[in-house]
Amino acid sequence: MKTLDYLHLDESAAGKLVRSLQQLLADFQVHYMNLRGFHWNIQGHGFFVLHSKFEEMYDDTAEKVDQIAERILMLGGVPSNKFSEYLKIAKVREIDGVSCGGEALGHVLDTYKYLIGRERELLAQASEAGDEVTVSMMTDYLQEQEKTVWMLCAFSAHKHGDSCAR
Repeated sequence: MKTLDYLHLDESAAGKLVRSLQQLLADFQVHYMNLRGFHWNIQGHGFFVLHSKFEEMYDDTAEKVDQIAERILMLGGVPSNKFSEYLKIAKVREIDGVSCGGEALGHVLDTYKYLIGRERELLAQASEAGDEVTVSMMTDYLQEQEKTVWMLCAFSAHKHGDSCAR
């Protein structure tokens, strides 16, 4: 027996959702590692605030990675667990060597801009497939990330003495 047999979802539509969720999983995995790097390497005036914020963000991202992988399984797919596979399909690019708060925040905001766009596409796709659970998951992600973007933009407006250019 397959889980999908009980969910009243079209198998073809579920397969398309799985492919989209695999893409999102890869993007979130790379985003997670970027956030870890920012957390580890951040320096300067905003260190205490940003060090803690990046930790909060990567913990949240790790939870989302697990949720996405589990949704893939529920829809009859198998989530990839190889970083080499993530790097092949991820649109979020690895970031290395960033220690400046302003630069790190710029990268995070760029990533959220991309993720929010992908999640909106996935939400529409899930809605068309009648998959209210994935719709709800994407809606929750969007609500949280829009607020995070707003807060990061508000924080960045003052630059807190950060003289790094992006």
